[in-house]
This record gives sequence, C-alpha cells and structure tokens, in this order.
Amino acid sequence: MTASIQHTGLSAPASGQSIVIVGVGGQGTLLASRVLGRIGSELYGDVTVSEVHGMSQRGGSVVTYVRMGDAVASPIIEKGQADIVLAFELLEALRALPYLKKGGRMLINTQQILPMPVISGSCAYPEDILGTLKAKNVDFTAVDALSAALEAGNPKCVNTVMLGVLAASTEVEKAHWLEAVRALVPAKTVDINLAAFEKGFAAGCSKQL
Repeated sequence: MTASIQHTGLSAPASGQSIVIVGVGGQGTLLASRVLGRIGSELYGDVTVSEVHGMSQRGGSVVTYVRMGDAVASPIIEKGQADIVLAFELLEALRALPYLKKGGRMLINTQQILPMPVISGSCAYPEDILGTLKAKNVDFTAVDALSAALEAGNPKCVNTVMLGVLAASTEVEKAHWLEAVRALVPAKTVDINLAAFEKGFAAGCSKQL
C-alpha cells in the first residue's frame, strides 16, 4: 500500500525541516544522517545531527535526529514534530510513528529484521504493519530497499537506496545528493552506493502521483 508523496522537499518550508531516521544497528543510519546534514547545510544556516539512542553494535534499534533551519534551538525532535520519518526497517517505522507530525510523511523500507524478543519467541512480529499505517491515514511510501540494494551489488546499501527515495520527493537537484553520497561513503564503495541511490531515486519517482 502506498500513499502519495507531497512534492515540497527539503527546500521548504523556510522555517526548516526535522527528519527522524530509524533502523537497526548495522543499516547505516548515521551515514545517512551525515548525507542529510550535508544537504541541509546547503539549504539552511544551521544543521544538527544526533544519534539519540540505540545499540548499533548489537543489532538493536537506532534513532537519529536531523534538524535543519536558520537557527536550530535544540538537536532533539519531540514526538509529533518530525516532517519526515525515514525508516530502514518495517517494525522500526511503526515504532517511530509517534514522532510524525500531522501532515508529515514516512518513507519505509519493507525489510523485516527480527528483534531478539521475536527470535526468542517471547513475542510476535506485528502483522500487516503497512495496513495499520494506512488505517491511521499515514502518508507513506513503502519500498523494497533490500532487493534494490542487492541489485546494486551490496545489501548494506539499503541506506543509500532510501536516501534516493527521499531525494526523489524533494526539490533539491539530484546532482547535489550524488555529490554528498560520493563525498561521504567509503571510497571503495562509491560506485555501488551511487548505483543504489539511483535505484532508490527511480523507485521514489515511480511512486509519486
């Protein structure tokens, strides 16, 4: 199920943007936040990037805040304040829903990574998460970023696939995104990451109404 993307982008509103990135340790949320920080620095006078909690070394949940504007008073994004939730894993998208403000949107990788309580059998992975979001009238786009990353040559490039999906919904020229990705990913992975970004960008464009 896919909802429409509002084609406003990171260049608006003038007051700034608040983006929450969520995922599981090892999915590259911090790298994604650095790319966003670089893009934001070209659009606004102030950018903050904060990995607020998570267990990135243990495969646990990771939450990163990116705030950009003329003058960012606090690096923290409170519940109900995120313009965008960029989710690298399906359950993490559901968990992050309280951050989304009214009129905000979610970009979701449909990949499922089972948390330890599910693996141990103490609880079940929620069913039909996208259906739940649709029932709540959430504006979202869901993309199989893992398959796209595999096609690009590396399953670890889910983060750059999702950055491509995000870029497709903004008014920032693609060349600026490509420059940021090229500058911040490890040198030996540039070509694969650029290919992953292009696949995400194409997927994002195809889902716009």
